[in-house]
Order: sequence, then structure tokens, then C-alpha cells
Amino acid sequence: MRYPFDPELAAALAMMPEVNVSDLAAARAAQAAELARQVAAADTEGVVVTDVREAGTALRLYRPAAARDPLPVVLRIHGGGFLLGGPDVDHEANLRLCRALPGIVVSPDYRLAPEHPYPAAPEDCYAALCWTAANAARLGADPERVVVAGDSAGACLATAVAMLARERGGPGICFQYLDSPALDDRLDTPSARQFTDTPVWNRRNAELSWAAYLGAGVPGSAGVPATAAPARAAPGDLAGLPPAHVAVMAFDPLRDEGIDYARSLLTAGVFAELHLFPGTFHGASLVRHAAVARRMAAEEITVLRRAAR
Repeated sequence: MRYPFDPELAAALAMMPEVNVSDLAAARAAQAAELARQVAAADTEGVVVTDVREAGTALRLYRPAAARDPLPVVLRIHGGGFLLGGPDVDHEANLRLCRALPGIVVSPDYRLAPEHPYPAAPEDCYAALCWTAANAARLGADPERVVVAGDSAGACLATAVAMLARERGGPGICFQYLDSPALDDRLDTPSARQFTDTPVWNRRNAELSWAAYLGAGVPGSAGVPATAAPARAAPGDLAGLPPAHVAVMAFDPLRDEGIDYARSLLTAGVFAELHLFPGTFHGASLVRHAAVARRMAAEEITVLRRAAR
């Protein structure tokens, strides 16, 4: 179907690569080649970047080269449908965020499905949170100003980390920033049923993603836990989670599950702010020159600065 996309975004679509996870090996290879080019060209001035592999934890750490301690922390979890990517996905964005806050950005290098299905990814991300808290003093981090953030599948994992921290009495989290969150394995919202052929992410990709993450035949069945698909949580089960900012794209299969989750948080007594960006599709922020993408990027900085002050 035809969609009334923002004109700047529509003009850029012809230059955007198609995402098709039905051939996962090819999708991973294509992404890795493009990300290698982007990482090589990235401006790292003013930021110390360190890859950490210790005590079973794998992550990439971004720290301002010259900033006064203690610094806020953003545990920023990359997207990719639980199937694709690593810290390179958000490398440029994390460099910009590190400088703009200024603050420490932690990017977990979590295990991917289908080789490592749920709960591998949320456990890896939670381990990154615990590592950061345990090493706060030597990092110059303020453990009272820790934010979890993510986009798409990364936003799902961010909500899971917040839930695990609450359930296990783990490190404190002061805020959650959820961009285009993938939250509902049932794919039964109006937007999931309607937007079957949208750019970057569509219903077919979403079906393959959830099947790989949860296991064939599991998505849509009874008993899927909220730490796997946060939309499964009853509103009362969300009480005590950190306040949230939820950003959704107008023509995104995931749009309505983000809206519904913000509403559920509010029903549970958790402050939640919701922003729907008109004329956008999933991944529209990749078109960085577009005015609406610039507004999205500016809003993320504004919200995270306020949350971590």
C-alpha cells in the first residue's frame, strides 16, 4: 500500500537497503560490511572507546575524554530484531550521545538469536548493567543516574533489564528511553495487521524475529513472560518500574504496541511520556538529514539530559 511519508524520508527510501531477515546469513554479512565502513569513518574525537570482555560480560564503553566526575550512565541497547548487529550498530550515535550529555554510554554486546534464544539477550544486558554498577567508582559513574535506552528490539531488552533489576533487587535505574519498541510477540495490534509492507521493518520480518527469539511455535502462545515480550505484562505488574519516554513512528508495525505500553505504564502509576512522529517509518532516524530525524535526535538528547541530571 502507499503511505503518506514525510517528503524527505520518502525521497531517501530508494537509497536505503532492504532489510530481509529470511536469509539471515546474507543480512548479517551485508550489515557487517556497511557497519565496518561507518565505524572506520566515525569521529571519535573527545571520546575514549573501550571494548570490555571480562567476568562473562561483553560491552563497549564510551567515556568523555575530558569531563567532571561523577557522570551519568546510559545503558544503550542496539536493535536488530534480536538477530542482527552488535555495538557497531549504534557506534556513531553513541559517540554523539557521549559528547552531548556528557556521560558514559554502555553498549552491551549481547548474544543473538536464533543461536542464543531468550533469555540470553536480556541476561547479557542485565549483566552489563551489573558490571557497570560494580565498576562505577573506577569509571567515574554516578550509580544514582543510570538510564536504560534502546530502539526496536533494543527497547524490548531495555524494558526487560528494568524488570529484572526490579525483580532481583539489582542496580537502580532512574529512567527508560524506548524508541520504536518491539514489545508484543502476538502481532495483533491494528498497526501490526495493517503495515505489512513498510520500509526497513515489516510484518514478515517481525514474525521471523519473534520466532527466532522465542522459538518456533512459541510467539502468540500462552505463557510468554513479560521479560521476553513486555506487552504481556498486566498493568499492575508494571508498578515500580522507572519513568519512561516512548517514541513511536506513524507507519510502523510496532507503533501500537508502543502506544499500548505507554498507556499500561500510566495505568500502573508509572510516569510515561509518549511521542508519535508523523510521516515516519521504522528506522526513519537513519535518514539523518531529514528535519524529522533531526527532531528525533534532538529530543533524545533533551530527554536523556533531563533524566540523568
